Amino acid sequence: MAEIKDPENTILMELKNGTVIIELLPDVAPLHAARMKELARSGAYDGVVFHRVIDGFMAQTGDVEHGNSANPAFNIRRAGTGGSDLPDLKAEFSGIPHDRGTLGAARSQNPHSANSQFFINFKDNHFLNRQYTVYGRVISGMEHVDAIVRGEPPAQPDTMISVKVAADAAS
Repeated sequence: MAEIKDPENTILMELKNGTVIIELLPDVAPLHAARMKELARSGAYDGVVFHRVIDGFMAQTGDVEHGNSANPAFNIRRAGTGGSDLPDLKAEFSGIPHDRGTLGAARSQNPHSANSQFFINFKDNHFLNRQYTVYGRVISGMEHVDAIVRGEPPAQPDTMISVKVAADAAS
């Protein structure tokens, strides 16, 4: 397990096989880092599926509106079409490359349409550089990300069991 340097800017994502530790980059993308912490603290990400998982590319999740598998009205075909009840974010593009394990903000064609959805890169995807906001990186547990079921959407999607800010986790 990696050492957590800044618990306030570290996310603990519980997946079926174990914990993924994500270091947020508030100095690079303060709005996106703050949004992830706000949604994690409200419990909005808990139970949300990985609705778009492309082998050799990335795993996408975070649709808190349509992606919660515990919702009785859950429909995997709608997962990925929503966001949250919070406003969209302005792009925070930087020189940070989309390397394996980085967290990118998912969005529509509009660069300023990121909301709650994000993806984790399975490999270096430098063609995305300066087109999607990078706001975190996996520092431990990438093997759990690699084990996420593939599909667009997967027939039996994996979920984020819980997502917490490390500073809030019981010690």
